Order: sequence, then structure tokens, then C-alpha cells
Amino acid sequence: MLIGFVINPIAGMGGRVGLKGTDGVLEEAIKRGAKPIAAKRAREFLKNLRGEIEFLTASGKMGEDVLKDFNFSYRVVYKAPGNTSAKDTKEAVGEFMKENAELIVFVGGDGTARDVVEVADSKIPVLGVPSGVKMYSSIFAVNPEKAAEVVMKFLEGGAKLMDSEVLDIDENAYRKNKLRIKLFGYAKTPYVEDLIQSSKSEYVDSEEEEDKRWIAEFFVENIEKETLYLLGAGTTVAKIAEVLGLEKTLLGVDALYNGEIIAKDLSEKEILELIEKYLKVKIVITPIGSQGFIFGRGNQQFSERVLEKVGKENIIIVATPRKIRELKKLRIDLENAQKFRGYYKVLVGYGKYKLMKVE
Repeated sequence: MLIGFVINPIAGMGGRVGLKGTDGVLEEAIKRGAKPIAAKRAREFLKNLRGEIEFLTASGKMGEDVLKDFNFSYRVVYKAPGNTSAKDTKEAVGEFMKENAELIVFVGGDGTARDVVEVADSKIPVLGVPSGVKMYSSIFAVNPEKAAEVVMKFLEGGAKLMDSEVLDIDENAYRKNKLRIKLFGYAKTPYVEDLIQSSKSEYVDSEEEEDKRWIAEFFVENIEKETLYLLGAGTTVAKIAEVLGLEKTLLGVDALYNGEIIAKDLSEKEILELIEKYLKVKIVITPIGSQGFIFGRGNQQFSERVLEKVGKENIIIVATPRKIRELKKLRIDLENAQKFRGYYKVLVGYGKYKLMKVE
């Protein structure tokens, strides 16, 4: 099989440093200490891949640098510059199509998905290896290892093609605490159940808001004193702050201590510094609607290092009944996630819990 393979080298760099993306803020991300992660995600994909495959790729960090460390046959069909942009992704995909690639695999986030699909335009199947900050589109495998499984199934004829939504957000609005998701288009994606994620869903109605309030009321009544609570993104967690009469960063991580927000929109580094100052620390998070991810998507500030220091027993998951009904399981997409998998109690109402498996 002939596969076009392209990496967005800067994808995901803004996550751990609290920038909620990298589009237009690469210099600021680097200034804050951001490190590239896309190549590592690409390697995770390739090391799990088997089969008779020839790759078409771009030079340097857009593909060649990673592929040369594996035994796959590949051809460089696009010469990438030192500083890459969306234009280079689009031009590389154009070259893949000229060479009659049978599948395009890209490593990046929703912005990269948009660039790829703008050129591919449903003429060729596309699969995303998740490496961005936000990945709301259903074009992505649930993690790099599963992406390799999808490709192998596709090779064997065991993956049907489906129309996948390609979503993207306004990153400038996102950084200002406003979530604006737009449908950009559709792509043909190899589909294998449980290996490809769903598009993110938003739930807005009076019953949903009432459920969030009951969860928040119970949580607030049971808050422990002298305990640092790291409040993750999402409206269900934000409702906790609202019940306390506080304003929370909707799409970031804030620190709550003894009834007060003591720090807002924290990066991984700032979270680690806070953890060292407090004896008791808990993380409060809610899953992404329809996808079920609790870590690794949109909240990379909660890194493996942060989770190791806080401990699995101090992770609190909250979600409305409607959100949970749509999920068979919850997910973590981190490199060393195994120790944080297992079963968790999810607070779904006033004193009501549901036991959920986290994979």
C-alpha cells in the first residue's frame, strides 16, 4: 500500500505551557519552554505498524527524519523548508495525490486536519494520528498505537470508510475563554469501532444545567479544607466555581484552596510548582463529550509528571448523566498512561456515582 505521511512539527507544543494551541503563538510557546511532541507521537505510530507499506513523505521534520529510523520503504516527494507552515502541509498532500497515494496519514491536531482535508477533499481516505492540543474531529484514531491498528485493518480490507467530521475552533477566542467550534468539512476515514474517536459534542439545555448544578452543590458541600483542588476545563467543573461564587477559566486549569481561586490558567510548570507547596492535592476533571478523554486532549497541563505527583486516588471525575450515557468507557491519551487506567467513580449527581472503566 502507498501511504502519504506528513507531520506537523509544531502540533501540540502549546498544550503543556497553557496556550491551548500553537497556531500563531509558536514563539511564545517556545519562550515558555514548550518542546516538540509530534515526532514522538509519529514514532509511537510507526513502531506499532506492520505490513507491506511504502510511504510518500516530506523532507526533514515533516516526515523523513522519523521514517529513516524505521525499516519502511519511503520516498521524499516534497522538500520542506526549515520553518514549516500550513502551506507546506497542503503542498505535501498535493504531491501525495499526484503520486496516487491510497491513504494519507497525518500527525497533528484539528488545524492540521483542516489543511490536509482542504487538499484531499474526500478524494482519498485520511487518518489522523493525534498530536495537537485540541482534537475534536472524528478523523483521529484514539491514540498513535490504535492509529497503527487502523492502518493494518485497512490494509487487510477490514476497515470500512466513513464520512468523518472535521472540526476546528477559533484559537484566539479559545485563549479568551470562549469555545467556538465550527464544522469545516468531511473526510473519508478508515473506521474500526473503538479505535476511531467520535466528534466532540456540546450539551446545552435546562436539564443538563440542572444536573451540573446538583453535581456542583454536592461537591462544594464535601470540599476538604487545607486541600488544593486543581480544576480542569469544561462547563461541569466551571459550575463548581460558580456555586462557590467564583469565576473560573472555562478552558484552562485553575487552583482552588479554602474557597478561593489562588491561581488561574496554569501551565504544567506552574502546576508542578504549586503541588510542591501543598500537602494535599486533588485534580477535578470532566470527560470530553462523546469522546470520553479525561487526560491528553485539551488539558495537556495535566501531564504524566503531574498525575504521578498527585496520584490516581486523588483524581475526581465529574460528568452529567447524559454525557456518561453516551460513553462506554473513559480514555487517557498519554505516553505512560497504564498506571492511571482502571476503574474510577464518576460523580454524576447529588451524591450519585457511576463506576466507569478508564482505558
